[in-house]
Amino acid sequence: MKRNGLLLVNLGTPDAPTTPAVRRYLREFLSDPRVLDIPAAGRNALLYGVILPFRPKKSAAAYAEIWSDRGSPLLTNLHDLADGVRERLGPEWVVAAGMRYQRPKVSDALDELQAAGADRIVVLPLYPQYASASTGSTLQRVFELASKKTVVPALSVVPDFYEDPGFIKAVADVAREPLAAFKPDHVMFSFHGLPERQVQATDFSQAHCLARANCCDAIVDANRSCYRAQSYATARAAAAALGLDDPESWSVGFQSRLGRTPWIQPYTDELLIRYAKRGVKRLAVLTPSFVADCLETLEEIGIRAKEDFVEAGGDDLLQVPCVNSDPSWMDAVANLARQSLQGRG
Repeated sequence: MKRNGLLLVNLGTPDAPTTPAVRRYLREFLSDPRVLDIPAAGRNALLYGVILPFRPKKSAAAYAEIWSDRGSPLLTNLHDLADGVRERLGPEWVVAAGMRYQRPKVSDALDELQAAGADRIVVLPLYPQYASASTGSTLQRVFELASKKTVVPALSVVPDFYEDPGFIKAVADVAREPLAAFKPDHVMFSFHGLPERQVQATDFSQAHCLARANCCDAIVDANRSCYRAQSYATARAAAAALGLDDPESWSVGFQSRLGRTPWIQPYTDELLIRYAKRGVKRLAVLTPSFVADCLETLEEIGIRAKEDFVEAGGDDLLQVPCVNSDPSWMDAVANLARQSLQGRG
């Protein structure tokens, strides 16, 4: 029986909140030249001389703060999402999930799809905004693995869904009730950061990206693949869906920067301190560059950012959940899969 296949891929997570497991994960993740996009000698020196000797222990402690009885939230939400989407797509589809790094392996997911009779496979990288270090790396890996199979499957890729109506609806549906209960003075949309050089590399005109203050105010040809521009587009769409009509009531920040190289701004950690000192007492933070809660949302925002905000003079910070496995997000993923296959046809 021939069936359609859907491959859901997220970034990855350690197998356990322990130093050895985190070290294995970081070694694989940061060995990727699309992630640490510097010459191999410098990448190896940084990874083996600076990061792996010290960071795994600290990161393991952070993972322990968010680990649930079921395991990593990123992984459990991926499995729950796959189960819900499978129900929505019905028996004509088979759904499998994998991680770009660590387990479950993308190779095993592809094997599962082919064994179930899927000759046409829709690939959905679970990153709303495009980045070479996430979407690019994931697609490169999927294509490499698929190309080595005896029967190479026909692949269809769901493109960046940063302002897909279904995704935006899911973001708003999940956030609406917590925001109403919390009554924030200000709402921040915090996206994972990237080095400036990585977003500038997507500007083939070489004259638009970060060349002016308003370069991300609209999507145009020059920035159509720019992560920063897509992030602002997501924030604008989500703010409109949530009825945040006053442009002063919400803002955008970028988190998780690493090292001394310039990263895209404004920085989330600096913004929240500034808001606290200006008199904002109740700050709500949405993180719509992630479709599932993980270390960067639950620990970095929900714990550390909250502590910093309160210490700077704020009263409370709400980390609004990601879309995770919300029914509206399951609906959106199923629709994205169907649309991708129809478009390919």
